[in-house]
Amino acid sequence: MPERVSYAHGVPSWVDLGTTDVEGAKAFYGAVFGWEAEDVPTPQGIPYTMLRKDGKLVAGMGPMDPERMAAGVPPVWNTYVNVDSVDDTVAKATAAGGSVAMPAMDVMDTGRMAFITDPTGAAIGLWEPGSHMGAELVNEHGTLFWNELITDDTAAATEFYAAVFGWKAETAEMPNGPYTSFWADGNVEGNAAAGMLGKTEEMQFPNSWGVYFAIDDVEETLNTVKDNGGQVLMQPMDVPQVGRFAVVQDPQGAVITVMKPEGEQN
Repeated sequence: MPERVSYAHGVPSWVDLGTTDVEGAKAFYGAVFGWEAEDVPTPQGIPYTMLRKDGKLVAGMGPMDPERMAAGVPPVWNTYVNVDSVDDTVAKATAAGGSVAMPAMDVMDTGRMAFITDPTGAAIGLWEPGSHMGAELVNEHGTLFWNELITDDTAAATEFYAAVFGWKAETAEMPNGPYTSFWADGNVEGNAAAGMLGKTEEMQFPNSWGVYFAIDDVEETLNTVKDNGGQVLMQPMDVPQVGRFAVVQDPQGAVITVMKPEGEQN
């Protein structure tokens, strides 16, 4: 079911990009995914960009804060998990050994948010919806498909997310090693909520949550990425019964995975 009207507690519902060049990122993702950008005023005076496909909200974008830019932190795509109560979830996170990266705050009438960091150092957003429930279109070309934690301590992460979101972990052997799927109790869609992959020696980056976007054609998308100033960090790879994917970097430095799923998705 590509169109969404709500999300269950514990299911990722939104992604947004913090970038050093909003206008450049708008142009890049508009070319790659066909997104239309709409700048929305905020009380802080810095617009937040809503990104749409076929008129439906699919993601967001905004400028990185000056402190992070000064520290040399690269642009990044953020994952937000839908929760019934941000404040309750923050309390669970700190009790489970996590920390608060951004305290709970109201975002006008759109919802309430916070960022937490798990015990392995990966940050993830929390979203308690108000007028904005999250992505309205998923699992088709140019929309959110999957959210994945890459960490060097899968055992600690599994315990943490079970305590915070109630996720149940199922681990299966895949061509590149064990892969864990997290399942949320209230998710009526029949799909796992998110995934987790253990880091290998080749993965020389901090533990983090990554974002997958669905595409219709991997090679065509990679050509568009390169034609618009992006880079291909990992060449296409096929995963049986899952799909074909590649890892790319936008011109500002943010990394995403693009995937052509195998079969129909809910």
